[in-house]
Amino acid sequence: MASSLLALIDDIATLLDDVSILAKVAAKKTAGVLGDDLALNAQQVTGLNADRELPVVWAVAKGSFINKAILVPAALAISAFAPWAVTPLLMVGGAFLCYEGAEKLAHKLLHSRQEIEAERQVLTAALADPAVDLVALEKGKIKGAVRTDFILSAEIIAITLGTVAGTDFITRVGVLSLIAIVMTVGVYGLVAGIVKLDDFGLFLSRKAGAARAFGHAILKAAPWLMKGLSVAGTAAMFLVGGGILVHGVPPLAHALEAWAEGAAHAVVMFLLNALVGVIAGAIVLGFVTLGQRILRGRAATA
Repeated sequence: MASSLLALIDDIATLLDDVSILAKVAAKKTAGVLGDDLALNAQQVTGLNADRELPVVWAVAKGSFINKAILVPAALAISAFAPWAVTPLLMVGGAFLCYEGAEKLAHKLLHSRQEIEAERQVLTAALADPAVDLVALEKGKIKGAVRTDFILSAEIIAITLGTVAGTDFITRVGVLSLIAIVMTVGVYGLVAGIVKLDDFGLFLSRKAGAARAFGHAILKAAPWLMKGLSVAGTAAMFLVGGGILVHGVPPLAHALEAWAEGAAHAVVMFLLNALVGVIAGAIVLGFVTLGQRILRGRAATA
């Protein structure tokens, strides 16, 4: 009896250890998505009244938990009944990541700073206008952020599923559940900190001495932090998406591995994955743009 109990405890401990190790691996692989996840969600809630920022973040976080409550069982079902679909789904997710990165770059290159600033001024004017329904505006921001979260959560779950595809079902349940919870709490905890960073800086700037100087430094650094997250997130989309595509095409992976042999192998592969991501993103963006133009042309002639 005692030996059976110890064996059971050992099995549970081993399972938990496997879950912990695989969760760490999956977390590293999905870390690239998180930079963009943070930036996008922080941008979604900027522009709201200060006293409503945290309630909005909480509302989006609840939506994120609902998203993952849908995605995790769906991923487990796929891994159990259609494991052959894991790699194609990862490839689709990788291509979509590259497309998102290319779309961001295209938006920045094709739109001037004046146009982007004009969009921000329209939002600021709407917030100051008493005739504008701020409740509807807030709900719209929440819905938009939850939609964004669903896409990014699907990418994170797909990458994690690819990491644990060869393990037993219980381990897959543990890793996917752990990643879903940790990523949601971590992302939205950081989003809450980011959106309130300027308020914290303003609070310190009203103090005396070193606290005041630190507060001013935070106020100056906050906009740059947002820009840095956005840049890092876009770069991560190409790196992660390109890496998924490279590993999903064995001949391409072998060719790049052979070409990148040498002391700087890791750095070269890093850059090659990014290059593949940029090229793939540009191709997908081209097809999507062409498709949209064709559909608009047909709608106009109908």
